[in-house]
Amino acid sequence: MIRYKKYQVTGEDSPLKGLWYARPVIEETFDIEKLAKHMSNHNTPYSSGVIKGVLADMVSCTKELILDGKNVKLDDLAIFSVGIVSKKGAQSAADFSLANNVKGLKLRARATGELSNAQINLDGQL
Repeated sequence: MIRYKKYQVTGEDSPLKGLWYARPVIEETFDIEKLAKHMSNHNTPYSSGVIKGVLADMVSCTKELILDGKNVKLDDLAIFSVGIVSKKGAQSAADFSLANNVKGLKLRARATGELSNAQINLDGQL
């Protein structure tokens, strides 16, 4: 079950000021070591150490691949890719330059399969 808390928008310039919304309560964040230990308790023949090694290698390889312009899809989880953060648009292709128009890179993760928004709405409970 997803726990939530109510919050009110308070920004002076926000058109939503005064309105109330829900935010999920995050009770804990699992790092690779904790995730490996959790996974090893799910009737697997692999130790948490082996699982941790595989997960660490997966993270390293995912970074390597996305920085090489490839997407990495973990079925029923997410598609990881690199995105470009723009500063501003150029008036023409000739006016475009990395220095003037690009701020940097960002990691993108898009839910896929069993973790899509439609599916998580069916599986989750507030």
